[in-house]
Amino acid sequence: MSLAGHPNNVVSVRYSSSLVFSVSTSYIKVWDIRDSAKCIRTLCSSGQVNVGDVCASNTSRTVTIPAGENLINQIALNPNGTVLYAAAGNSVRVWDLRRFASTGKLTGHQGPVMCLTVDHSGNNQDVVITGSKDHYVKLFDVGEGTLGSISPMHNFEPPHYDGIESLVIQGDFFFSGSRDNGIKKWDLDRKDLLQQVPNAHRDWVCALGVVPGSPALLSGCRGGVLKLWHTDTLAGLGELKGHDSPINGISTNASHLFTASELIRILFERLD
Repeated sequence: MSLAGHPNNVVSVRYSSSLVFSVSTSYIKVWDIRDSAKCIRTLCSSGQVNVGDVCASNTSRTVTIPAGENLINQIALNPNGTVLYAAAGNSVRVWDLRRFASTGKLTGHQGPVMCLTVDHSGNNQDVVITGSKDHYVKLFDVGEGTLGSISPMHNFEPPHYDGIESLVIQGDFFFSGSRDNGIKKWDLDRKDLLQQVPNAHRDWVCALGVVPGSPALLSGCRGGVLKLWHTDTLAGLGELKGHDSPINGISTNASHLFTASELIRILFERLD
């Protein structure tokens, strides 16, 4: 299948059950892939919902953001696949996917939200961690059925020295990567900074990933370098030049890792 007709670059893709969500400019396309690549909804950063594909008729690439809309930088699904979170502007819009309806926003950042990650805390609550150009990482508790504007439960201190580009959760900890070239390790329960590597890379840390069942953290930078770290100590375990352009995404399974870059190339490495 080819999921086409986006107004510009596709910056984030997520999959849940029979649905694929793809992001371009201020739009999220919802694709039903059970029997054909059909766009069934188009969700807008403003909260508007359109039935079908409102972008397909526009065949030329555009950089114009419609009035009242914001650039969507990343999306994330909760573990149940029932809620979609979209980072757009200084906030994160919350979508109930059972009704394809916007239920509220996560607010409190003073700059564009560049990345987010979602975990489940039990009691029908999602834990949403957000990173922004304002240098801060914030934590939100989002209960099932929560409506309206939601303020952060915690503001992690100290902030990075520049904008946050990447986040990843591993168990009771999470890691943040920044334009300040550094990586920080945080305790989710105590909300404390545990460790940090101030100059983890020579350029922005644009992507982070963890290896399932292994104490391994992966980081990719704007210079195309991929590094491996021990999650307990943040000691460096190795590095390689993966791309000639920024590494924007990292994904892993038990035996392989995949990196995505601005060039049409996928780095495919065995982890054993």
